[in-house]
Amino acid sequence: MRYLLDTHAVIWFFEKSSMLPNKIREIIINPENDIYICSISMWEIALKVNTGKLEMQLSLEDLLNHIKQRDYGILQIEDEYLNKLSSLPPIHKDPFDRMIITSALVEDLTIITKDKNIKDYASSWIW
Repeated sequence: MRYLLDTHAVIWFFEKSSMLPNKIREIIINPENDIYICSISMWEIALKVNTGKLEMQLSLEDLLNHIKQRDYGILQIEDEYLNKLSSLPPIHKDPFDRMIITSALVEDLTIITKDKNIKDYASSWIW
């Protein structure tokens, strides 16, 4: 299967948080699954750390190194995503989540998220 981690799933996985359910952790570490992270999630993390809205044990540099070591795909914002984003209904107002949803829709990925609002986009998601 192919999965896209929502920003909180990225943080909780790499910080080994108990907030991440074991069944989700198993999916992420299963070598048969392809795991992706949006570059927009890294931007969101950097902004929240910078503004003091998020404290992390790992530095952003260490987090990026851990992602590279696991060989997870990083999705950069593509023209297709922007085209899809412009037609996305305004159900969810968070711009970071909207780009994550759009990326998953274009790439046909299942989003790993606890955010129930994402299901309103008929996107494939699990938690």
